[in-house]
Amino acid sequence: MSGKGAQVKAWLFKYRWELGIGSVIFLIDHFTKVLALWYLPDRVVKIFPFFQLRYVENTGAAFGMMQGGNWILVFVMLGIILYILKSWKELCSQGRVVRWGCVFILAGAIGNLYDRITLGYVVDFLDFLVWPVFNVADSFITIGGCLFAYSLLVDRKPKQEEK
Repeated sequence: MSGKGAQVKAWLFKYRWELGIGSVIFLIDHFTKVLALWYLPDRVVKIFPFFQLRYVENTGAAFGMMQGGNWILVFVMLGIILYILKSWKELCSQGRVVRWGCVFILAGAIGNLYDRITLGYVVDFLDFLVWPVFNVADSFITIGGCLFAYSLLVDRKPKQEEK
């Protein structure tokens, strides 16, 4: 195996858990969106008084911003994904919380990017009635962002001064 191939193999082995969990998140997101596409377009399913499943085709960003801006958002998502991948080593050096935040953001971003490219919109279906409708990918992007915020605000260890 070439030197570059061995490096890739070593990297894949080193981050096998992150790749596995990220893949599972993507697959769960995709599976739930397929179910929503099949079963929810013509109906709303009430689960609790405060929660229902309702099919929404989202061509915008979070909270209904930029409706109709699907292709702009494709490039924004590609930029975020490429930044995280390019900065992976540096980001991971910040600790496990940041590393898992990256995994969650990447998995969610890839899930929504897949929808934007293949469907022209993102499938949303989780509706808490007081919050905009969202999906599994959005949830993991939010969790990843919260992990980043946590690492910045709470999980900071003082850097030791070099002598």
